[in-house]
Amino acid sequence: MAWWSRGKEKLSILGASDPGVRGRSSGESVIPPPPSYSGAPRFLDPVILGQISSLELLARAVVEGVISGLHRSPYTGFSTEFAEYRQYLPGDDLRYLDWKLLGRTDRYYIRKYRADTNAQLHVLIDASRSMSYGSGPVTKLAYAKFLGATLACLAHQQQDAVGLIAFDEEITTHVPALNRTGHLRSLFGRMEQLEPGRETRLSSMLHAAAERITRRGIVIVLSDFYDDPEEILGALQHLCYRGNDVIVFHLLDRNEREFRFQDPVLLEDAETLEQMHVIPEVLGEGYREAIERHIAQLRDGAARYRIDYTLVTTDQPLDGALLTFLSQRVRQ
Repeated sequence: MAWWSRGKEKLSILGASDPGVRGRSSGESVIPPPPSYSGAPRFLDPVILGQISSLELLARAVVEGVISGLHRSPYTGFSTEFAEYRQYLPGDDLRYLDWKLLGRTDRYYIRKYRADTNAQLHVLIDASRSMSYGSGPVTKLAYAKFLGATLACLAHQQQDAVGLIAFDEEITTHVPALNRTGHLRSLFGRMEQLEPGRETRLSSMLHAAAERITRRGIVIVLSDFYDDPEEILGALQHLCYRGNDVIVFHLLDRNEREFRFQDPVLLEDAETLEQMHVIPEVLGEGYREAIERHIAQLRDGAARYRIDYTLVTTDQPLDGALLTFLSQRVRQ
């Protein structure tokens, strides 16, 4: 992958053998703020997200204000340790309905067991140098943190254990999945400290993460996925083979997908610092075909292996991306 610089600016694009673009030339204006999302609080606009320093505040606000209740964990346990009763809700598994209590009280209650309420959610964040790019106020890494924090908060509200793994050329942050008091705040603190690191080999890091996750659960991968698609899919399969429900969010800047550049630019690889001069009129059409081919390979491969794949650009309102994804999960 590569970056380009023009004057004092540094912007990014993939090299000739890779499928992506990032950046703008000196004569091109910054992408205008996206239109406001109908009915959404203002902080869900990516421009506003860029001004928010507290992931904890953001995550709670999104979950409580927009998407609470859309997602239900598909995992149940087999423990015989009784925890408590709770009132029956439509959609609950009737196997856990207490029929004796129904006969005595004429009320519907579910017996909850210790393992039934505790799935594991691991958020995997690509913190390599290429994730530092953003043509607007929000970089891909910042957007990944917003999205990861929101999903972690949602899982925590369901009493699921939440963990974090971040990586560049090695795993730099590992917070084991827990659901005890104060854990989510600690996880948000570690997530807020993430900074773009060095070069990464994404497929290798996903294999390493699969070995770190010892209990099956839900694994969410947040990355720009600049690596060979077949190698990425092989690594995602590794996560699946270990019993995990794998969810992928493919994060791109709008410029990376559409290549909206006009003036000649100097490309500089974000991770190797290799440079080359490029004329956009010559490269543009071939680049757009390459990035769409790359996206299609990832999307189709994910579908083959029953991995949920969602493409998100960083100018897309956060609530819109989550509502679309979670609604699809509920229908499934």
